[in-house]
Amino acid sequence: MTDSSEFPATPHRTVLPEIVLVAPEIPPNTGNILRLCANTGARLHLVRPLGFALDDRRLRRAGLDHVERERLAVHADFAACRQALGTHRRWLAVETGGAVRYDRVAYRADDVLVFGSETKGLPEGVLAEFDEDRRVRIPQRPGSRSLNLSNSVAVAIYEAWRQLGFEGAD
Repeated sequence: MTDSSEFPATPHRTVLPEIVLVAPEIPPNTGNILRLCANTGARLHLVRPLGFALDDRRLRRAGLDHVERERLAVHADFAACRQALGTHRRWLAVETGGAVRYDRVAYRADDVLVFGSETKGLPEGVLAEFDEDRRVRIPQRPGSRSLNLSNSVAVAIYEAWRQLGFEGAD
């Protein structure tokens, strides 16, 4: 893992949307998401500020040996992340108040799925960059606050991967 906006060259093309976590706070959640990326082929981007150090033992414990092997980029801010990934992609904010249900999106391999922090969600300035039809929600029962971040990422990326024919799976 390096503090970079670049991934090392890889022999295979990306077949899943990119996953972006804006200001994640809980190391085990990020470790679990890193492990999820290892098992699906998605790539993970973290946007500062982070609520933990990249060498946090809780991150490493949740991510197992994937922490050392997986491609991970860390960006100084959301603007740097957008610049690194490109504005030619379709950017989707996955958040509790989204207008479009996650299973009604026709996912594309070049999508970017953006998630907010565990306690605050996406900052207003970041959320304002997404039109209503680019704000995606995962349904839950009335009165519930939110799903765990790593669960939300898993639900969304597996739906995208399912729609893309589980390309790359054995």
